[in-house]
Amino acid sequence: MTTPLQSLIDTGTKLWLDSVDPAAVEASRKLGATGATSNPVIITNLIKTGRFDEELVRLMSEGLDDGAVAWKITDELVSRAEAVFAPVHEESKGNDGYVSFELDPLIDDVDSPLSAAERTAEYIKLGQSWSSGHANRMIKVPATPAGIGALEELVAGGVTVNVTLVFSERQYQAARDAVWKGAQQRANLDGFKSVYSIFISRIDVYTEQHVPDLSDAAQGQVGIVNAKRIWKKNRDLWKNQGTPLAQEIIFASTGTKKPEDPPDKYVAALAGSDIQTNPPATNDAIQKMAGKTFTRQVGQLPPQEVLAEIGQKVDFTQMETVLMEEGLKKFCDPQRALLDLIREKRSALASPGE
Repeated sequence: MTTPLQSLIDTGTKLWLDSVDPAAVEASRKLGATGATSNPVIITNLIKTGRFDEELVRLMSEGLDDGAVAWKITDELVSRAEAVFAPVHEESKGNDGYVSFELDPLIDDVDSPLSAAERTAEYIKLGQSWSSGHANRMIKVPATPAGIGALEELVAGGVTVNVTLVFSERQYQAARDAVWKGAQQRANLDGFKSVYSIFISRIDVYTEQHVPDLSDAAQGQVGIVNAKRIWKKNRDLWKNQGTPLAQEIIFASTGTKKPEDPPDKYVAALAGSDIQTNPPATNDAIQKMAGKTFTRQVGQLPPQEVLAEIGQKVDFTQMETVLMEEGLKKFCDPQRALLDLIREKRSALASPGE
């Protein structure tokens, strides 16, 4: 009997896991997942379980400071996930089977003393370093000015990128153009792969707060409409570029934020193409939807009157500004929390009897 998640995969969606929990990665692979992603929140939550205390003790015993311990444990967890998906990467000849590794969010901290050029240089340096020796690792670069500024050189140098924190068509286009400039500087396009992570549910949170007069038909649909429009632009652009591998959209932030929404709201609406990175809780909830069968919906837009209302009432430039400010804070704060947790763990593990 076909499971709900297998039904989703059968529509043409690649299922990736929004976690590098080793147990969840193994379980999701058995359910058909072909990739995964990581971020500081995921790493922090894993460390809080206590399951990785031995690894932390080992790293601390090597004389590493808190920041180095945080990055080493992240590197090890991502590498373990890469090993699980390596066969997919090999079988797909580099078209799937990746695990995303997020670069230091504090590079784009609003309080950082670094200039824009220095931030870009840091993204380039870290992207090259953390990707080296990893065939199926994607480097997550945010669609900030500094991040976009790093894309051309990273891609030209052979780094596989996942452009993240994308909320608008403007960001997507700027990132895509930079990526393509870099790709054209390679000796060939054989191993060229890029993805663009479009955040969805956060947009609907934004419209409820900032555009409360949207009709019931339009409210809660803006994130989906935005993602589908960017998906179509991406598909139309790359189909004429002759790249051997697919350059894809990642539908991110697919977990629902409102209790009254069905857990598959975004998953169902975007089924049929490219990649979804679903949180473990979303996948678990979908698997419990007995008899659920997904169909291809990614190319379907709401009625014209709904699109017209969204176009009239939603200022996408303002939306990008607000969500990027919030997004950078949501990127930086978890990194600080991870460093604080490592510091607390260092003290606790040094005095286990207290």
